Amino acid sequence: MAERRGGTLTAYRALLGAQARSQTAYRASFAIDLVGNLGATLFDVVTVLVIFGVTRELGGFTLREALLMVGLSAFAFATADLLVGNIERIPRYVRTGLLDAVLLRPLGALPQLLLMDLPLRKVSRALFGLTVWIVAVASADLHWTPGRVLLVVLAPVAGAVFFGSVFVATATVSFFWIESGELANSVTYGGRDFTSYPVTVYGGWFRALFAYGLGFAFVSYQPALALLGRADPLGLPSWAGWAAPGVALLAAAAAAVAWRFGIRHYRSTGS
Repeated sequence: MAERRGGTLTAYRALLGAQARSQTAYRASFAIDLVGNLGATLFDVVTVLVIFGVTRELGGFTLREALLMVGLSAFAFATADLLVGNIERIPRYVRTGLLDAVLLRPLGALPQLLLMDLPLRKVSRALFGLTVWIVAVASADLHWTPGRVLLVVLAPVAGAVFFGSVFVATATVSFFWIESGELANSVTYGGRDFTSYPVTVYGGWFRALFAYGLGFAFVSYQPALALLGRADPLGLPSWAGWAAPGVALLAAAAAAVAWRFGIRHYRSTGS
């Protein structure tokens, strides 16, 4: 058993090594890709700064408070996109028959798919998101307690796990509906945009669906409230902000169930 596990890990390392070598073979091109990939995350932060250029508060939150949310969202999404985001290529794999070849190998299908096209160029986004998060925490003038120190570390990890779970769960729709890419993007990238702002700026059914129906409020909004020691203007109890890691674990469990269901019911396209 130990020997088999060691062989599996060696195979995964070989896949990762092959990707690293192929993507960094042309160093100048890779460096340009690293810089170019900062755009999306940088734009999210700049947008918030521009908004606060014309207002002192957004949804009842100051710039420093809002930066906690955008920093947490930026790092969590960028990390998930780096590690799991390429799973959104599933429709192409199903259409071309590549998924069939993956399923024939004596390795887990999901790890293979994640390692086959791991976009190392996106590491710059994750590092930039981490920088924004550190700056936001340092400038927020938090009242430090052991619990808040722990939450500062766990909240970004929980957010990345949550976004990664959303990537996987929405990708499984492709097993039954190949042209589901736009639907998946509306949830994943729409969730990124949603979590970049206080949920109090949204209203009605839209806020209810994304914030609590899908759980996106627990990515950045609720953890930020817990760190700031603020009561939720929407009325949720104070412990909700500390529930973010638990929500992320529930999301991961749901994504695992969805993935297994999709794999078991997958039917080859015959390509």
